Amino acid sequence: MNKPIIYQMLPRLWGADKTEPQKNGSLSENGCGTFKDIDKDTLDYLHWLGCTHVWFTGVIRHATAASERGCTPSNCQFVKGNAGSPYAICDYYDVNPYLAEEPEHRLEEFSALLARTHQAGLKAIIDFVPNHVSRDYGKVPGTVLTSGMSAPQAIAGQSAMRDNHPVTGVTHPVLGAEDDKTVHWKPENDFFYYPGQALKLPVPPAEGEKAYVEEPAMATGNNCFQPDPSINDWYETIKINYCDFHTATWDKMYDIVRYWASQGVDGFRCDMVELVPPQFFTWLIRKVKEEFPEVIFIAEVYSEDLYKKYIREVGFDYLYDKSGLYDTLRTVVEKNVMDTGMPLEMWQSTTGITRNWQQLGDLQPYLLNFLENHDEQRFASDFFGKSADNEMAALHVSLLLNNAPFMIYAGQEVGERGMEEEGFSGRDGRTTIFDWWTVGSLRRLRKAIAAGAYRELDPAALEAAGLQKEEAEFFCRFAGLMRFARQEKAVTEGTFYDLCYSNYGSEGFDKHRHYIFLRDFEEQTILVAVNFSNKDAVMKIHIPQHAWDWMGITPTEQYNPSQLVEIKIPAMGAEILRVSE
Repeated sequence: MNKPIIYQMLPRLWGADKTEPQKNGSLSENGCGTFKDIDKDTLDYLHWLGCTHVWFTGVIRHATAASERGCTPSNCQFVKGNAGSPYAICDYYDVNPYLAEEPEHRLEEFSALLARTHQAGLKAIIDFVPNHVSRDYGKVPGTVLTSGMSAPQAIAGQSAMRDNHPVTGVTHPVLGAEDDKTVHWKPENDFFYYPGQALKLPVPPAEGEKAYVEEPAMATGNNCFQPDPSINDWYETIKINYCDFHTATWDKMYDIVRYWASQGVDGFRCDMVELVPPQFFTWLIRKVKEEFPEVIFIAEVYSEDLYKKYIREVGFDYLYDKSGLYDTLRTVVEKNVMDTGMPLEMWQSTTGITRNWQQLGDLQPYLLNFLENHDEQRFASDFFGKSADNEMAALHVSLLLNNAPFMIYAGQEVGERGMEEEGFSGRDGRTTIFDWWTVGSLRRLRKAIAAGAYRELDPAALEAAGLQKEEAEFFCRFAGLMRFARQEKAVTEGTFYDLCYSNYGSEGFDKHRHYIFLRDFEEQTILVAVNFSNKDAVMKIHIPQHAWDWMGITPTEQYNPSQLVEIKIPAMGAEILRVSE
């Protein structure tokens, strides 16, 4: 598939309609969305937008403080926020009850969502969290070990399985059920232990709640190998024990992925891959693809020097390009939004974009580009680009530079700012993943989607359907570019040519604040000119003979090597010219 476009959404936020949510509010106070809120209208909209995949974040059952909607509350001493982290999994084979209209039928409702997604021409991605689980993993009421097996019996070597799972109705392995807790580590154990030492959490018990007891203490998810994690550690999780050779833990994790693939899930975004031995993923991906060859694996990887290994050797289909293009563009944007006219350091210059693609080389098609996701601050927040109006320069580069997939974070298309103080998250420029909350821009976008007002890219129609004026105007620019990127073969399949070097010294071209390139496929060639300055620009661009020859472009009277191409570009904006047809 050429140029996948992935749309990330948290189902609990997508359908949340409370107009005035309360800070630190409970589920009953603030409400949340359900699988059914991701309806045919929503999925048809995503297909229209140009998306190929939807990443449903926070589906697998995690620890929460809620006691409503079929939820069993975990101890608040280790739950972050009232909703809890989607990455503190308490049952790998279940989905969150709060996401279902009828919690007892939650798996059926999720299956219906998968069917709707496929019917809309989209593929579904969920998280695979291989490195850690919640502190109370496997302790969900209503699920028991076979024959009430005790820990000593498990250590003796008898098979410990979850019997008659309340959701799947079949038997699954349980991590840690056979562990020998009298030792810190052994290859047969699923977790790490501190015999004779009790866990010391950095958060006191809630008023009226008993202190959480974990003895022996277990290692914490972010490789915190001690019984007393700090407030900055992932203290809500426990670390899974992997070896760099095949163990029973590998088989248990494979069983999880295979289960969801068999349910119709099309791909897995694999969390914190670098904390798990690559040998495991090499084995897992090969084994899963033997049965499900179309399933894709996306790695959350941050070390740029490991990109080649995870693609060429381990076998991931795509990797986050956080440390490459994202970090480069963020640095350029932050410096130029507040441009004082002072000289830029090399690392603040758009020349970094050229350095980045040169370093990545032929790995680029395997790297997932993005400007937002649940971990990063919203572009329009005060902590990043200050306003959605400043996004178009970075968006044109991140989306159009190469054939790589691109990811949209729900609400990005209407300029969501992430500047609310929801509760646990605080006002940090991110959309909370820990709190029960309603995102106003998403609520308004959903109304516009239900009305079908987006189809004509008319700001007035979108405003009439509920979007704010600035949201409607930005949506038309964002969605128009997204649809162009999916439909333009020069973008989805074409080659790339960097025009910056040949224009150093050209009139109006600032090599530190401007960026220009060509994309070409057969007879279709486009020129993309980007202005990262906070001042309007007029560039006179030269397309050298080498570009025409290398791309096999036939010059025209208007565009040829002897002519300069004059382009006017607004501040923090971009323009696209069609050089040939």
